[in-house]
Amino acid sequence: MAKTILELTLNGQPREDAVADNTLLIDYLREVTGHTGTKMGCDGGECGACTVLVDGKPRLSCLCMASSCKGRHVETVEGCSESGRLSILQKAFNEQLGTQCGYCTPGMIMAAEGLLRENPKPSKNEIRQALGGNICRCTGYVKIIEAVQTAAGEMS
Repeated sequence: MAKTILELTLNGQPREDAVADNTLLIDYLREVTGHTGTKMGCDGGECGACTVLVDGKPRLSCLCMASSCKGRHVETVEGCSESGRLSILQKAFNEQLGTQCGYCTPGMIMAAEGLLRENPKPSKNEIRQALGGNICRCTGYVKIIEAVQTAAGEMS
């Protein structure tokens, strides 16, 4: 199996790893770097649990080859915390009860993070649209949307 040297920035830290050419980004993150916050849900780009940010934009890591991230900035849910403390968005998810089982939460947070960077004051409809690729089987999404709205209010 051919390998490539993958140089990227992961959660603000430069990395250089030898990875097989057919390595998915999610497998690289979980197995090589130990960033297990990114979850494998459907393995087919249907659920959004594996959402990470690549150069600030949400991307499904189960559909993305690790090698396509060469020279890019990749962010996982682990990179959201600030000095070991929850980010405003993570805290809002916790306080607004935006999680149930928590499996979808990392992907939801990363999709919401991408939205809030692009649109710091999104409407409910814009939040729904941004999170539309993320499936939660436990909630009715109401608390998730409220969490994003709360975070947006605190960030502005």
